[in-house]
Amino acid sequence: MSRVLISGASIAGPTLAYWLRRYGFDVTVVEKAGTIRGGGYPIDVRGTALEVVRRMGVLPELRKAHIDTQRITFLNPDGGVITSVKPDVVIGGIGNEDVEVRRGDLTEILYATVRDDVEFRFDDSIATLDQSPYGVDVTFRSGAHGTFDLVVGADGLHSNTRRLAFGPETQFHRYLGHCFAGFTMPNDQGLSHEAVLWSRPGRGAAVYAAGDGPYVHGFLTFAEAEPPYDAFRDPDAQRELVASIFAGDGWEVPRMVAAMRAAGDLFFDVVSQIRMPRWSTGRVALVGDAAHAPSFLTGQGTSLGLVGAYMLAGALATSEGHETAFAAYENSTRPFVEANQNLAGDGSSVLFPRTEEAMAKRNEMLRGLDVIPADGRPEHSALILPSF
Repeated sequence: MSRVLISGASIAGPTLAYWLRRYGFDVTVVEKAGTIRGGGYPIDVRGTALEVVRRMGVLPELRKAHIDTQRITFLNPDGGVITSVKPDVVIGGIGNEDVEVRRGDLTEILYATVRDDVEFRFDDSIATLDQSPYGVDVTFRSGAHGTFDLVVGADGLHSNTRRLAFGPETQFHRYLGHCFAGFTMPNDQGLSHEAVLWSRPGRGAAVYAAGDGPYVHGFLTFAEAEPPYDAFRDPDAQRELVASIFAGDGWEVPRMVAAMRAAGDLFFDVVSQIRMPRWSTGRVALVGDAAHAPSFLTGQGTSLGLVGAYMLAGALATSEGHETAFAAYENSTRPFVEANQNLAGDGSSVLFPRTEEAMAKRNEMLRGLDVIPADGRPEHSALILPSF
């Protein structure tokens, strides 16, 4: 029985663990957080990924947790309403099929499917990897050691596993020209199952109510020619940067900036993708955002993680040797991944246009959106899930 270490217990990691354990692998998952992370912003499961969760038997639970966002309202810089539309009109989803859930609900459901069959090492992470023809010697941050036949990084956009096995992130990082700050704030507007998006050229603000509770998700985004590297490790610098960008703006922006300054859960990052020529090296492979983050502009990060985990596990279960398996995983999955990554284009966001011209075109397009696509975006279902 092959021993596999998976780094990351969010979405792709537990999904991969489920399928590998089902195929008879001995699986350990290491996660730097102290436990499975709850809460979080809403995410979508659509297209091919729906078949993955159906085969895992968790689709009914996800449907019960479905948020069912009713509308997105777009505002002008003065706060005037441009239009309100169904979310599916904007994202190209299929309202009666796609599932939208809180990220924490999905991670908890996935974790419940494997926690009794897989070893989880919380509050720990990989410190070193030493590959040989016979396995991978791993030293953990806790000081523990272990030897595994394979190691898989499912640890997100800023993957530590990728850094250790492939080198610095900068060589694979494709910056899409936007930065963002996300945080929780009071639901003072009484929003329910809806999102409100305010924008002016080069920056925008969004308030998202994933239900009708007392809190909502606040979101501030702005265009920036180069990533603000100096702010990445300094929350105070992040707050000052965002506040300076939005100084003088109207609508609810001043209140959002104040909430951002006070928030204990501020998350600041750049809008970007990971583009790699290979997702494996030796006995180490990557899956999900660690291998191919598509950015939130595509709305496909979760779905790609679910599909990639299923495809990698199937390849390992049906191939002779890990090299053949990793090649099969890439050959079968990469076209699907790249088609969905390409939905982001050059980063010129429909939600948050960068120029007056782009904003005028966006508004005209929005006012004409009154028909929901019957079949969604073809990229979402571009891979027919095989049976292994």
